[in-house]
Amino acid sequence: MQKLHSRLRVCELPNRSGVFAMNDLTKTARALRLTVLALALAGLAACASPFRADVSRFQSQLPAPQGQSFAVVAEDPALAGGLEFARYAEDVTAHMAELGYTPATAETADLLVRFDYGVDNGRERVTSSGFGYHDPFWSPWYSYRPVVWLGRDGRRYVSYVPSRAWGYGWYDPFFSRNDVSSYTVYTSGIELKIDRRATGERLFEGRAEAVSTSNRLQYLVPNLVEAMFTDFPGNSGETVRISIKPEDQPVKRR
Repeated sequence: MQKLHSRLRVCELPNRSGVFAMNDLTKTARALRLTVLALALAGLAACASPFRADVSRFQSQLPAPQGQSFAVVAEDPALAGGLEFARYAEDVTAHMAELGYTPATAETADLLVRFDYGVDNGRERVTSSGFGYHDPFWSPWYSYRPVVWLGRDGRRYVSYVPSRAWGYGWYDPFFSRNDVSSYTVYTSGIELKIDRRATGERLFEGRAEAVSTSNRLQYLVPNLVEAMFTDFPGNSGETVRISIKPEDQPVKRR
C-alpha cells in the first residue's frame, strides 16, 4: 500500500455522492479537442484568403490621356480575332477609357495597347497539417486507472496508477498523426505594352503575375487587369504587391 501511495499525487474524495474527478478531466480533454479542431478549421478558412501577386511597370514619356486615342490589339497573333481575347480586351478598354483615353480602331488610334495573357500547367505542392497531440494523463497510447483506498483516519482516497494501453484514455486519429495533403498551384500572368502607332515607340510595359489554386482564365485575367490598372501607370521600375480574390467571391468591377 505504501508503494501505491507514492506512485502519483493522492486526491481525497469529497464524499460518496461527490462527482468523480475523472469527469472533469474528461470534459477538459473534450474541450481541448474542440479547441484544436477550431484552430484547424480556422487554418482551412485562411486558405480562402486573397492570393498575392506582383505587378511590375515601366514607362517612358507616356502621354496624358486628353486627346489621345487607343486600340487594344493581341500581342500573340494566335489570339487575334478570338472571342475569349475580345472578352478580356473589353476589360482593358474599359480601364483605359476610365483613365480618359478615347477608344478607336487599330488603323486610326494614336496608341496601340498590346495585350497578352496565360497560365502555366501548374505544379504540385505538398503540405502537412502539423497537428499531433499527446497528453501525459489522457494518452492515446497509455492510460491511467483510479484506485480507491481507505486511510488510517477512515476516509476514502484515490490514486492513479498506470494501466494497459488503449485503456481509459481517449484516442482520436486526427490528433495522433500529421495529415499530409497535396494540391496544384498555378502561375498566371498578363502583359500590357503601349506603343505609339505612328512611330512604333514603346511608351509603357507592364506585367502582372499571381499564384493561385485556380487555372481558370475567366477568373484570373479580369483580376490581373484590375491589378495592372491600380494606380496606373505607377512608378517606373517599381514592383508592387497586389491580391487576387478567392474564386468563390465575385470579381470586383469598376
